[in-house]
Amino acid sequence: MLALRDPDSDAPVISARRFAQALHIDLQTLAQQAHVHRNTVSRLPESESVQGFLRQALRVICAATDVSGDVRNALFWYRNEPLAIFDYKTAEQLVSEQRTDDLLRYITSLEGGPTA
Repeated sequence: MLALRDPDSDAPVISARRFAQALHIDLQTLAQQAHVHRNTVSRLPESESVQGFLRQALRVICAATDVSGDVRNALFWYRNEPLAIFDYKTAEQLVSEQRTDDLLRYITSLEGGPTA
């Protein structure tokens, strides 16, 4: 988590740039997922709308990491794995749709093993 801290801010905020880099997405895509204007992510990354989205995404990624045991597998799962129980949407899509709590209930229902 500390790797995602914004090095340019004294405030305890998540770096939108570092988050985007970790997921290999551009800031435009991040803005679309967070439902904010593209300039908000680059000019006001400490805004509650951006930070709230980043926190929700990290909740899911951390939970998936706990289940899978590997952050790289969790990131791949978050971005790419279609989930049958959610109409084959990915975790990334569900977080963007503000369904984090539903997704976390699903993740915690998994008992070890891969997050598939």
